[in-house]
Amino acid sequence: MPDWRSHWSLRPGVTYLNHGSFGPSPRVVSEARQAWTDRLESEPMDFLVRQMEEHLDAARDCLGKFVGTHGRNLVFVDNATFGMNVVAHSFPLTAGDEVLATDHEYGAVLRIWRQQCQKTGATLIVRKLPARLDSIDELIETLFAAVTARTRLIVVSHVTSPTAVILPVREICAKAKTLGLAVCIDGPHAPAAVDVTIDKFGCDFYAASCHKWLSAPFGSGFLYVHPRWQGKARPNIVSWGHSLSGRPANWSDEFTWSGTRDPAAFLAVPAAIEFLEGLNRAVAAEPQSATARREASFGAGDTRSGVDYFRRWSHDLVRYAREQIVRLTGLEPLVPDSPEWYGTMIALPLPDAVREPHEGHMHPLQQALWDRHQIEVPIVDWQGRRFVRVSCHLYSDRGDVDRLVDALRGLLST
Repeated sequence: MPDWRSHWSLRPGVTYLNHGSFGPSPRVVSEARQAWTDRLESEPMDFLVRQMEEHLDAARDCLGKFVGTHGRNLVFVDNATFGMNVVAHSFPLTAGDEVLATDHEYGAVLRIWRQQCQKTGATLIVRKLPARLDSIDELIETLFAAVTARTRLIVVSHVTSPTAVILPVREICAKAKTLGLAVCIDGPHAPAAVDVTIDKFGCDFYAASCHKWLSAPFGSGFLYVHPRWQGKARPNIVSWGHSLSGRPANWSDEFTWSGTRDPAAFLAVPAAIEFLEGLNRAVAAEPQSATARREASFGAGDTRSGVDYFRRWSHDLVRYAREQIVRLTGLEPLVPDSPEWYGTMIALPLPDAVREPHEGHMHPLQQALWDRHQIEVPIVDWQGRRFVRVSCHLYSDRGDVDRLVDALRGLLST
């Protein structure tokens, strides 16, 4: 079995089960980023004015192929939050309009839309989904029961942040289309973790971060804008708004240049894609017996695909964490044990004795896991309940999960 951890620069002694919050890049991606920075530093004028746009186009085309759309429909942004702000400030809302979201949405996203609605006189409606998510039909019926004649936009996560649930975005988009509603998908946890085929979704906007499961550099994300909206999309920072190299005008020009910055994080995204897609070569190099054991663990599937291999590896570990923590707490998760509902991370309920933290402070249990055991894992407070959200990448193994379970056993018993 390949030594995946050696591809990362993780600090020795740390059990890192928080890739879903801040996903470190493998060394090859960090090296690619540094190489782009070195090219910039060697002759900034030549790089920024004559070369940068062409390199960004190539990187966008590579990313577009990975997420199922053409690169011309994408712009690079710092992260999903940046992209969501662009959508909020570009989408036409007037007094009386409604924006619909779910109670599983990321808190910062709800804050973005709440503020924008207050500014325009619109209203943010937060729909509570069923307590137990085990029926796609029920979920969609519950969400759309909140649609009114005033609804203009649905904002929905592809993979939810607080609860780590995969939502049926394709079905939601299809239903919204029949009602003439726009859809903005919040997708920071999706690229690489699950299939992202934006054109097939039929959404209007898709905002995502590349520094999570794709493991591209921090500061790399993207915003997809459907062609029907591209003429209305405007960045939050206004600069020259045209091509530096004198190319014909394009809607993305407004986003390409917002002042002097190092674009290396964006330009290294293809290196991250190449790393994941190239895992099949490492799998092929395994001894046959090891490969057979891994296939047996993952179940049926095409392990020749590097991204598929990563997903199966991570889901296998997250499923193991689910089994062990449920055995410890006796509490059932929010979703069935199926890759249809969770993938590379999972949020598992903790006993009611684990109290809500003081506002604005890290949860004491999370702090204790770090202080006493050097375990990095978030404790999430959601809907009055506490959850431990476990996320795994290639560098994770069952020993990491066992250390977390042993630490929780000791801390929950005190």
